[in-house]
Amino acid sequence: MKAAIIRSHGGAEALELVEDWPRPVAGAGDVVLRVKASALNYHDVFTRRGMPGIKLDLPVVPGLDLAGEVVETGEGVTDFTVGDRVLVDPLNRVEGGLMGETVDGGLQQYARVRAHQLVPIPEGVTYEQAAALPVAYGTAHRMLFTNGGIKAGDTVLVLGASGGVGTGTVLLAKLAGAHVIACGSSAEKLERLKAMGADEVIDYTRSDFTKDIYARFGKPHRRTYDGGVDVVVNFTGGDTWIPSLRALKRGGKLLTCGATAGFDPKEDLRFIWTFELKILGSNSWAREDLVALLDHIAAGRLSPVIDRVLPLEDAREALRLIEEREVIGKVVIAP
Repeated sequence: MKAAIIRSHGGAEALELVEDWPRPVAGAGDVVLRVKASALNYHDVFTRRGMPGIKLDLPVVPGLDLAGEVVETGEGVTDFTVGDRVLVDPLNRVEGGLMGETVDGGLQQYARVRAHQLVPIPEGVTYEQAAALPVAYGTAHRMLFTNGGIKAGDTVLVLGASGGVGTGTVLLAKLAGAHVIACGSSAEKLERLKAMGADEVIDYTRSDFTKDIYARFGKPHRRTYDGGVDVVVNFTGGDTWIPSLRALKRGGKLLTCGATAGFDPKEDLRFIWTFELKILGSNSWAREDLVALLDHIAAGRLSPVIDRVLPLEDAREALRLIEEREVIGKVVIAP
């Protein structure tokens, strides 16, 4: 069968399309899926490059997020049958492991998955929509609601708003009734962000986003709750960290779930104690987040932003688009 595999870490050339990858067979507690959609994430870029401190058994099929149709069930599987439409929770919460990293992922025509990782896809939800959810939207949902506690009326500044987690954050914050200010790096991206519901946008390549926030909402006051925004969503880190602290009003929250631009930024503790700021981290997602997101789509409240759907033969190009940040939302592979 066809699969896109990584035999050794490296650049774009390290992702190789093969046509003789062994088709998996279901063991006890397994199912085999006909993969219908696999959404790529920046984590797949890190897997291809190699992540410091993490040693993988290669070769491996990348692709954390996948959805498909059950075509085979192993011994002991009773909750799912052939023909079921399912989403895979990429995290194996029983034995450990992660799809597309320690276990072959979605960039193949058929995938073996532990049955306890499956989530039924409701009627009215496409495979592409389902596959777009776990890493990006699941992370955003947990960050905003489980840990962030955002509510209607909050002003929420989203950095990196045009990517997978970013667009998910914009849509979910709007769903909660927040006033969303989305940051992007081009006129095209800003127009798309406004079209998907952002109330205001900032081109961070042309201006200092902190000064933009001061101009729009006032400079934060340490004795009152005037000025600044209620929440900054920052999963980039790096040079944006201290400016994010400066943009928050007294009692504001900085939410983070990653550090794509650098994990060891400069810090200024004065802002944290002076303005009584809350720094809240969030790690991945829970199964309940995926169920809630699927329900939102089925009810017509949410539509994940999918930049494009490409065939398996274009997997290398799809990963390049993610790496070069040339997309708005998700890139999905249909094997």
